[in-house]
Amino acid sequence: MKKPKVNKYIYWIPRIASIAFILFLALFSLDVFGNDYGFWGTLVAFLMHNIPVFILTGLLIVAWRYEIVGGITFVIAGLLYIVFVMNKVYNGLPWYIGVSWSMTITLPAIVIGALWFVNWFMKKK
Repeated sequence: MKKPKVNKYIYWIPRIASIAFILFLALFSLDVFGNDYGFWGTLVAFLMHNIPVFILTGLLIVAWRYEIVGGITFVIAGLLYIVFVMNKVYNGLPWYIGVSWSMTITLPAIVIGALWFVNWFMKKK
């Protein structure tokens, strides 16, 4: 069966954007190295901070072949982050900080999810 033709930009942009987004999230885990946790405490904290990175990397590997997985994954990741931040707002974080936090992560994730959906739709078509 012949593979459908997809524009190379539509094919590569969600993949490259996903990798960049995952690396951006991984940067946030580097803040554990400035604390006095000791070697094992720092290692555990570093691995815990990277749990979303590991999950998104695994799902990116699946999404590389099945684009719908990438679309669903990144949209859900963005929405889950909104829920996480709004829980912090409910517990006393000022709302404007919550909005800025959530938009920093949520908007790129949802845009990347939309790019994956476009890729999937174009491939399906």
